[in-house]
Amino acid sequence: MVTTHLNKIVGDSGPTRELKRLIELVAPSDGSAVIKGATGSGKELVAEALHELSRRKGAFVAINCAAIPKDLLESELFGYEKGAFTGALKSHAGRFEQADKGTLFLDEIGDMSLDLQSKILRVLETQKIQRIGSNKDIKVDVRTVCATHKDLALMTEKNEFRADLLFRLNVFPIDVPTLRERASDIPILIKNFQITELRNLPKEKHPQFTQDAYRALSKYSWPGNIRELKNVVIRASILFPGSNVNGDQVSQNLLNLKVPDKINKIQDHDLTDDLAELETIIEETAVAYMTPPSPEDFRKWFEYNLTANLRGLLSEIEITMIEAALESEDRNIAKAASKLTINRTTLIEKIKKYGIE
Repeated sequence: MVTTHLNKIVGDSGPTRELKRLIELVAPSDGSAVIKGATGSGKELVAEALHELSRRKGAFVAINCAAIPKDLLESELFGYEKGAFTGALKSHAGRFEQADKGTLFLDEIGDMSLDLQSKILRVLETQKIQRIGSNKDIKVDVRTVCATHKDLALMTEKNEFRADLLFRLNVFPIDVPTLRERASDIPILIKNFQITELRNLPKEKHPQFTQDAYRALSKYSWPGNIRELKNVVIRASILFPGSNVNGDQVSQNLLNLKVPDKINKIQDHDLTDDLAELETIIEETAVAYMTPPSPEDFRKWFEYNLTANLRGLLSEIEITMIEAALESEDRNIAKAASKLTINRTTLIEKIKKYGIE
């Protein structure tokens, strides 16, 4: 089967089928769309599917309004001429020009300043932009698709978002269901992640989830949505390679990031008799009021495991810490970088690298 962005929206639940139907209905139009959904629910995938199923021949160009400092976002969107500001050594086409005849995806538009919102409104009304440092109009033919996890209608009431811009953008409102609302998709999503995320791991090393595990997963609230489920699958491949995973292990080890001091005997009869005993390698972590593991805690890893997916583990930790810092600072890049004790530019690069929304 040909892989498209629409069939990358995995699942057969009622909410998922309704979302796909709406995408197919809206895609052929040139009308703007606002995709609303919680963090990690797959908003950009919806935007890509809208573009892919449209009649537009130009590029799909995405920009995260929350990931770029406000003073740089305008130049990224509209471009600039040589000499427009210090460091502008040559002319640069902005995202609107790059998306000509295509789709511009403005992710987390709720984080855009009011001043820049007014400039976006002008572009939507005139289909023209001006590069910074120029008074020349450049005509662009762009379909605008936006995404947010915020309540833009409420923001307009608080004068935090322009009502006229919202009316212009919100031709087609699309709500992306949370994973909690489509919990019956969890088994097929896990199978999909085992293919996409564990592709470098031998199939016999893939963790297998029992029915008891699926019940535990379906009862969980999933604040991080599909991205959090992906992290759970990766985490399971590290903690339980080639083993069956039961409900208690889901609750204690994969969702709360705890591993028993030692699993001397497995009581769940769904597990295979030869399931290897596992030693504690991670203490209580990544949960409020819990202490992160010390590097020393990992010294016993190879006493109980033959291999370690080091790159996956380090990436998992980095993604989790970045997301936690961003959430704790209300998506403020500078404050999150300070909390992580890294430069703001370094954090922006990592956000782009991991595709963090």
